[in-house]
Amino acid sequence: MTVPASVAAPRRAPTLVLVALAATLALAALGWWGWQRWGGTPAREGDATAAAGGDQDGVAILLDLAGKAVAEKRLVAPAGSNAYEFYLSVLELDPQNAAARQALQQLFPAATAEVERSINALQLDEAARELRLLRDYDATDFTLALLGGKLDAQRQIVIREDEARAARMQAPAAAGQ
Repeated sequence: MTVPASVAAPRRAPTLVLVALAATLALAALGWWGWQRWGGTPAREGDATAAAGGDQDGVAILLDLAGKAVAEKRLVAPAGSNAYEFYLSVLELDPQNAAARQALQQLFPAATAEVERSINALQLDEAARELRLLRDYDATDFTLALLGGKLDAQRQIVIREDEARAARMQAPAAAGQ
């Protein structure tokens, strides 16, 4: 004798419900375990101390890199590996860091001389980058304003020289027509 479908369905329903319930519980347990294992726990008091210690480690590393850059005469160049960038990074981590502030102040005259050398060597893009870097330290310094004016004037001279060169190249072509 065959069992009508309406009678067989109730027997399968509890089985499916139990399987679904077991799967849901297993996923919930797995999620809870993962949450506990990989940082879902609330922050502890020691975590803030560890983060502060990490900043201090970063400051020490940056001060060491800056000292090496100064020793190697890399005050404002190359980009990303110079004393000024390292010291400014220290101040981002620790705005009251006296060592970084003092070093930036002491290196300022030599750094402005480097910017002027870049301008005189017609390395104008590099000079502009270096000037922006020094302005990050002190945007109101008069020497930087003078260097900015010199950089702009040098750019104008280069533009005029390029225009004159282009005119000389076009003159024979225009005379031949």
